[in-house]
Parts: sequence; structure tokens; C-alpha cells
Amino acid sequence: MTYKRFYKLFNRLPLHDDEMKERLVQQYTNGRTSSLRAMSTAEYDALCDALERSTADPQHELRKKKRSAALRLMQQLGIDTTDWPRINAFCRDRRIAGKEFGALTPPELDALALKLRAIHLLKRCHRKSSPCFKV
Repeated sequence: MTYKRFYKLFNRLPLHDDEMKERLVQQYTNGRTSSLRAMSTAEYDALCDALERSTADPQHELRKKKRSAALRLMQQLGIDTTDWPRINAFCRDRRIAGKEFGALTPPELDALALKLRAIHLLKRCHRKSSPCFKV
């Protein structure tokens, strides 16, 4: 059995040290052991399920979707979206977002997407000889 699931969830907890891990394991084995290796599969699954419930982030999927949309727009502007320092430098500009990409909230990601679409539109307009906006 691998313990990847446990450690992924455990590291999301605000306090995650060896003592905390041992206490959690003892709690889900009824004090039988403090070792992950000595846990039964059912005990391990119960512990991981409880950790998933306690660390669940209802905004996670929404944030993931908005980040993906913003990265796609950045790609269309020619920004290398595999270069995280470059993405963060771009987003830190006060005219763009004023903070690193990973720290943006869903409303800030919406504002970023709006700015990126405006930049994309302006770039497209400057390439054409005819005006883009009709008044």
C-alpha cells in the first residue's frame, strides 16, 4: 500500500507534524498503533476519507476553471504558460493583477481574464488597418 493519498491530504492541514500524524493514526485504529504501516485498509480508507472531508475546498473546482481560462488567454497573447516565473512576473504588474498568479481569488481571476481579453482585442486591432471599434 502506498501512502500518497494520506500525505497529500495531511499536508493540506494547517498543522502537520509527526505528532499530529501519530495522533490521527491512533484515533482511527482505536489506539492500536501510531504507524500508518500497521493500519488495516479499512482504517486507512476511513482516515483518508475523514481528511478529505476536513480539507475539502468548495472553491477548488471554480478556481481551477478560472485559472485555466486565464492561462489560455495568456497563451493567446504569446506568454509562455510553462514558465511560472514569467507568469508571476506578468501578473505582479500592478496594471495586470498586482500579485502572483497562484494568489489570485476567483473574482480577481475574472478581472484578469477581462483585462487579458481587452489586451488581445487591442493587439488584434493594431494589426489591422481598419478601425476595430464603431461609434
